[in-house]
Amino acid sequence: MKKRILGKNGPEVSEIGLGCMGFTQSYPPYPDKAEAIKTIRAAVEKGVTFFDTAEVYSVYKNEELIGEALKPFGDEIIIATKFGFDLQSIEKDNFNRPISLSSKPSVIRKAIEGSLKRLRRDHIDLYFQHRVDPQTPIEEVAETIADLKKEGKLLHWGLSEASASTVRRAHNILPLAAVQSEYSMWYRNPEADLLPVLEELGIGFVAFSPLGKAILTGRFDEKTRFDKSDFRSSIPRFSPENLESNIEIINFVRQLAEEKQTTPARLVLGWLLSRKPWIVPIPGTKRIERIDENIGGADIIFTEEELIRINDALNNIKITGERYPKEQEELTGK
Repeated sequence: MKKRILGKNGPEVSEIGLGCMGFTQSYPPYPDKAEAIKTIRAAVEKGVTFFDTAEVYSVYKNEELIGEALKPFGDEIIIATKFGFDLQSIEKDNFNRPISLSSKPSVIRKAIEGSLKRLRRDHIDLYFQHRVDPQTPIEEVAETIADLKKEGKLLHWGLSEASASTVRRAHNILPLAAVQSEYSMWYRNPEADLLPVLEELGIGFVAFSPLGKAILTGRFDEKTRFDKSDFRSSIPRFSPENLESNIEIINFVRQLAEEKQTTPARLVLGWLLSRKPWIVPIPGTKRIERIDENIGGADIIFTEEELIRINDALNNIKITGERYPKEQEELTGK
């Protein structure tokens, strides 16, 4: 697989990475550990060198899984993980209290030590602030990360779901390698303000949910209903009434895929890669055959005429419903 560089001096990663949250959280059923490790290692064999996790994903368990699965590959693999929640303060209560945002220096220092241990590494390749903490100035966060970088605890850092203005402030203190946010044909908000700033500053972009939480793969229709254990059951965009409206984009992607003689998943991943040479999508999957399908998105090439036609069509498709439940939407884009 071809590679891309995140940021002017960021890590070199495979054009398509693997978002690992779904192995342990949000999208059941979950594979047992042996099967999950087999799948993750198969991704490496197929050329994937970029894996994304976070300490908060199923509270430590996801990092533990990724650390065990990728230990044999050493530094040839780039692992991104995230801080930004005060997990340690409620750990003694077995996480029975709500988890709150915190990027206080003391919280970050405890978080990185835990992540290093669970990931079985002596440094973090790419360390993201998971969500912006309104109680801690981003300058203070950047200074703490700068100190940890000097100590050899991390190589690169980034922000997740941050506004363009916050990105500027953070980058001014310590250059960012990447910003991670949701981006797909199903959610294009980064195009307005964020992507231009990243291009100006030379910062890479990691696109999570590039398949629209699987809506763009063509697996669902307006009659689909999600079990309560599935995170999508709480997302307004996936409610029965909104799915009836949002079927338009599903049909549009299916039609495009037929024209390009490919699958919907490969089509939308190829489209993302065509947007900018510094964008890297990290589709999540728990199945080896889906990894095969997704990495094929790097082979999809569009003409300028096709891209213009797609953009015009997307501008005329209305997506109904918010992308997160209200309480989570309030944590984004600050």
